Amino acid sequence: MHVHVITIFPRLIEGFLSAGIPRIAVEKGALTVEAVDLREFTQDAHRTVDDRPFGGGPGMVMLCAPIFAAVDHLDRQHGPAHRVLLTPHGRRLDQRKLRELAELDRLQLLCGHYEGIDERVRNGIDWDEVSIGDYVLSGGEVAAMVLVDGIARLLPGVVGDPASTVSESFEAGVLEAPHYTRPREFRGMPVPEVLLSGDHQAIARWREEEALKITKERRADLLLARAAMTWASAGAEGKPWIE
Repeated sequence: MHVHVITIFPRLIEGFLSAGIPRIAVEKGALTVEAVDLREFTQDAHRTVDDRPFGGGPGMVMLCAPIFAAVDHLDRQHGPAHRVLLTPHGRRLDQRKLRELAELDRLQLLCGHYEGIDERVRNGIDWDEVSIGDYVLSGGEVAAMVLVDGIARLLPGVVGDPASTVSESFEAGVLEAPHYTRPREFRGMPVPEVLLSGDHQAIARWREEEALKITKERRADLLLARAAMTWASAGAEGKPWIE
């Protein structure tokens, strides 16, 4: 996969790629990421990327011309790509969305700043709008890093044990069961005996029960969403429910 991140702070993206799973993905050739400096597509000596909003109000708005120029340049140089606008207006990111994006060959990610982006960018370019949560960041670079990190670990050959990416939180609509490692007891807290039993069926049952228990206690909304999907796929009518 090749990703272009359109940003006014390319060094943020470059530094992020120097460690962890993104670095491994790049080294293995599964992923290439290029930070595209939006200021390279400005037309004035000051390399201006923002201006005051029409109609007044606080803050600044990102200019549309440099963004259109950057997208046009990338399309000419590399061909069409799936474009993602990182914005509070977008669909909230989840594991299913990450898996959808990980299936693609080429992505363009646009990082917003200030009070927002000129609306003509949204209207004049075809975007997949994505939000990483209901909160405000100073810029879209952190959101872009979240997408790249989440996608990188799903690419073939990146994670040592591929099974680890299908048995974790959110993959089956629930949180992951607790994990333990050595020592067997620490400060009076023992490892559950079932995990030491060698009975793989009993361990699997325990993990499933614990995952459901934790999800019900901490993220019951996930169970409701999973129930709704089950009902929808079965063609059932009425409201989903959980015990």
